[in-house]
Amino acid sequence: MKKVKNVIDKVDETALVHDYQDACSNKEFKDYVDSLNIKDEILMKYTSSLEESFCEEKNCSKCKSITTCKNNIVGYKYTPEKDNNIITFSYIACPKKQKEIKNNLYKENVELYDMPKEISEASFKNIYKDDSARLPILKYFNEFMKNYDKKDKPKGLYLNGSFGSGKTYLIAALFNEMAKKDIKSVLVYYPEFLRSLKASFQTDYKEKFEYIKKVPLLLLDDIGAENCSSWSRDEVLGPILQYRMESNLPTFFTSNLTLKELEKSLSITTSGVDKVKARRIIERIKQLTENLELVSKNRR
Repeated sequence: MKKVKNVIDKVDETALVHDYQDACSNKEFKDYVDSLNIKDEILMKYTSSLEESFCEEKNCSKCKSITTCKNNIVGYKYTPEKDNNIITFSYIACPKKQKEIKNNLYKENVELYDMPKEISEASFKNIYKDDSARLPILKYFNEFMKNYDKKDKPKGLYLNGSFGSGKTYLIAALFNEMAKKDIKSVLVYYPEFLRSLKASFQTDYKEKFEYIKKVPLLLLDDIGAENCSSWSRDEVLGPILQYRMESNLPTFFTSNLTLKELEKSLSITTSGVDKVKARRIIERIKQLTENLELVSKNRR
């Protein structure tokens, strides 16, 4: 029995040597394995995996962009590494992918609540420059970024205007720029946030509420589009604005309504009309923000 096993082992080893030598008849492959600086007796145990990693290395050497990547996992190459007397293989990001990851790292500082995913790509370089209505907003952004690190942080922005004019995109572009400076922010589609908050009473209501309240930069998007209730106005919006006002945390709003129109909207709830509480909310918004208007053609 022992003799049979020895014969089998010898046959297996002969096959390994043959496969490895056959692969090394390709000069490019031989140069590749030689560059690994690993002994042949170890390399020959991994011929098929080495051929795969060689193929992916070759793909990388000819690759012009990640979009044309031919490897099994786009942007990654199957890479060997010696660990004592064995070789381990893992997928390592190629230089182009590493650059992409580094360039997109800032996105971890921006959180979206019920917002379109494309908002995460918002950038100043893609803002329409042919519209003079945007110039006051861009000027405000410039001042905001310049003064953010001061002890007294600049006010946020209440940006109202026509539907589809790009209000949300503009503020998202600002938040992305701030994220590159490691400033965390949250963009909240306000009507949907209220619905999800209400649905989380028995689960993570407090966690959601506290996070929104305390994040360094906050956008409440499309405020005034929600079905206003005394709960949403007095138990959600009011405390958020009060905390952020007291803590000097810049807060941003987009709306299709002017502040005067928003005040009227907030005064009417399912419980009746309460102009005093609506006025209190508006006063807090005024304390927190500059008010600018964007009237432009629909870009959607």
